[in-house]
Amino acid sequence: MTPLPTRRRNLVPIWRAIIEVAFIVFLFYSNLLMGEFTAANGKGKTLTFALMDIFTRTNFLIALLSAIVGYQVFEFLRKRL
Repeated sequence: MTPLPTRRRNLVPIWRAIIEVAFIVFLFYSNLLMGEFTAANGKGKTLTFALMDIFTRTNFLIALLSAIVGYQVFEFLRKRL
């Protein structure tokens, strides 16, 4: 197997962090969407209405902050274990 070029090798941790944070944000939004349809499902409520209801600036900031904290915790545990 050929070694990765130095520049590409330096970007691997950054890409891994971006992918992990994006996955945590995805899980956050999927959980919100599930909650919209299980707890607050009203008659005539559509998927479009639910998506507009959960994709707000506040929810995005909460998701991003919790994803970064979650990433930091998992990185700490990876290095310690």
